[in-house]
Amino acid sequence: MSKLILKNISQLVPVDEAGPIRGKDMNLIKTIENGFVVTHNHVVVGLGSMEDYDQSLYETGDFMVMDCLGKTVVPGFVDSHTHFVFGGYRENEFKMRLEGKSYMEIMSAGGGIASSVTATRAASAEELYDLGIERLDGMLAMGVTTLEGKSGYGLDLITELKQLQVMKELNSRHPIDLVSTFLGPHSLPPEYKGNQEAYIDFVINEVLPEVKDQDLAEFADIFCEKGVFSVEESKYYLGAAKELGFKLKVHADEIATLGGAEMAVDLGAHSADHLLAVSDQGIKDLAGGSTVATLLPATAYSLNEPFAKAREMIDSGCAVALATDFNPGSCPTYSIPLVISLAALKMKMTAKEIICALTKNGACALDRQDVAGSIEVGKKADILILSKPSIDFLPYHLGMNLVETVIKEGIVVT
Repeated sequence: MSKLILKNISQLVPVDEAGPIRGKDMNLIKTIENGFVVTHNHVVVGLGSMEDYDQSLYETGDFMVMDCLGKTVVPGFVDSHTHFVFGGYRENEFKMRLEGKSYMEIMSAGGGIASSVTATRAASAEELYDLGIERLDGMLAMGVTTLEGKSGYGLDLITELKQLQVMKELNSRHPIDLVSTFLGPHSLPPEYKGNQEAYIDFVINEVLPEVKDQDLAEFADIFCEKGVFSVEESKYYLGAAKELGFKLKVHADEIATLGGAEMAVDLGAHSADHLLAVSDQGIKDLAGGSTVATLLPATAYSLNEPFAKAREMIDSGCAVALATDFNPGSCPTYSIPLVISLAALKMKMTAKEIICALTKNGACALDRQDVAGSIEVGKKADILILSKPSIDFLPYHLGMNLVETVIKEGIVVT
């Protein structure tokens, strides 16, 4: 059907405010009780209260009506930070963490990212593609309609390009819209041990230009962390990436307080991600700048680390997004329901703030706010029907997937 009509929606949450949505405004988004949404030719053409529904205007031509009585309608979720294209798993490291080893101890002993690099280098593009399809299908079922995917498990030219080429192919074949990020400086490869400067120069001079020439990534990212890449090295790399035309994202202040958030704001990055150890100044800078604070509560949960200070960030005026950080090591899950539960219980976020963070603010973190993250006339009809009558059931039903129907560009896909 070219026209899809959702009627009698118990609660419609369009998140149609200009983004990114900051501070207290995240908890002030409007809801429409007993609402409707009409899509046509892949975009939204009408929405509002059933009191204003014009049957003669909308129910013409080729259309299908879905009755949403007792159900909630929200924008498709935007998972703005993942590492979903990788080879191998690291279940042994999870066991090591249960035995008391820290993430950095495992990494220093040759595990961590290095383990995934070995497996991903060995995997064929066909194997990575098949794994990618399987994971994307799982994400779609949880309501994700726009997704960011990072490279960073190659740390060489061939494998980094392989990861990004697989993502480009997946984007052309899967309903989820994929946004690709080049994360060459994810860790220091063994062949460059003790020589960060030479590796950064290699990435800047040999890998970034190839990624740009093949149009394989929109964003550039770096793991700015103690024992990985310093603030100075990160600024050098990100400055070069920006000159080549890449938009910026930063793994910032995850384990140690280095000033990564401040740097991200200063460089105009679209997002600073993790932020478990962000400084007070970093929060102040995020509140005053354009950079979205992307928080990854499932990673903190998996690593058994203190959670990011979402309540303080929101109360200070930051624009907060939520994402899964799905990866084989520190966060081996793409469960949106888990992220929602942790955001509510461990980071004291309200249901409205969580919806903002998973829709409009996530879209802003990917520079997709013009096409994704909200239900607005003229935008892509990426819409979720939830099985319960309000968004308050999302955090209440702990870890349960309430997504009943996923609509991608006006087409029912699950």
